[in-house]
Amino acid sequence: MKVLVADDSLVMRRLLESTLQGWGFDVVCSQDGEDALEILLGPEAPQLAILDWMMPGLPGPEICRKVRARRTSGYTYILLLTSRGRREDIVEGMGAGADDYVVKPFDKHELEVRLRAGRRIIDLQSELLRVQEALREQATHDALTGLWNRASALEALERESARAARENRPLGVVMIDIDHFKQVNDQHGHQAGDEILRAFGARLTGVMRPYDFLGRYGGEEFLAVVPGCDAAGLNSHAERMRAVVEGLPFRAGGVEFHITASFGLSAKPGEGAVDCEGLLRAADDALYLAKRQGRNRAVYLPPQGG
Repeated sequence: MKVLVADDSLVMRRLLESTLQGWGFDVVCSQDGEDALEILLGPEAPQLAILDWMMPGLPGPEICRKVRARRTSGYTYILLLTSRGRREDIVEGMGAGADDYVVKPFDKHELEVRLRAGRRIIDLQSELLRVQEALREQATHDALTGLWNRASALEALERESARAARENRPLGVVMIDIDHFKQVNDQHGHQAGDEILRAFGARLTGVMRPYDFLGRYGGEEFLAVVPGCDAAGLNSHAERMRAVVEGLPFRAGGVEFHITASFGLSAKPGEGAVDCEGLLRAADDALYLAKRQGRNRAVYLPPQGG
């Protein structure tokens, strides 16, 4: 773990550096407060810091205040190193945002124990962030395919619709349904069906632009939100998706499946605003037409009111 040592005394820096390296820390040193603050606010800031109370530029407590004022998910555990042992000084330092303090001349065993406590706190916070990210992923993504879930895809549609209205840009919506998918589940089981759904989502993702949104709408239905696409562009985009699905067989459970899909398209024109529900209804109606016309095709309908 990386630790910052900030002290204007060369002797103290060398002593701390040698001690910390002996305990397995990666040490970064600074001799003044402004440089220490820059390091702590940088993109690869150490998660542990030992700051001298009195330094040129900025004192340790002021560095603590500025570090605590930032708005980031990471946390820096800060030890103040001070010759001040009065209760008032300790209260002042802790009130500025320090997590702990060590009085000079420091005792190595005491410093090690305090750093060990800081390391535990940093590890616990990292685990908390990991759990939070996992929960966010579960809340926004489909567990089977890893794509956006229905709620997140609809949220993306609302967001992109507002953006398109502000910027007078077109916005396309594609409803996608795997043809005869029920036969896969009925004849080969749901495990094979799940493999097909995962591979299907991955194959579509491979031909979409980085700023497009693809979500699992439900069952074997998917929803694509395609910013900046008018009717002509959306038809070309859907044809690429249709071709990549049909082009190569899917494999699941050692069996090859020749899968096709139907696509219902609708697009908001470059000017004006269209209700999201109108776009979805038009795309859903177009999908129904694609099914009636023989499947494995893309059908476009203008949005209601468009």
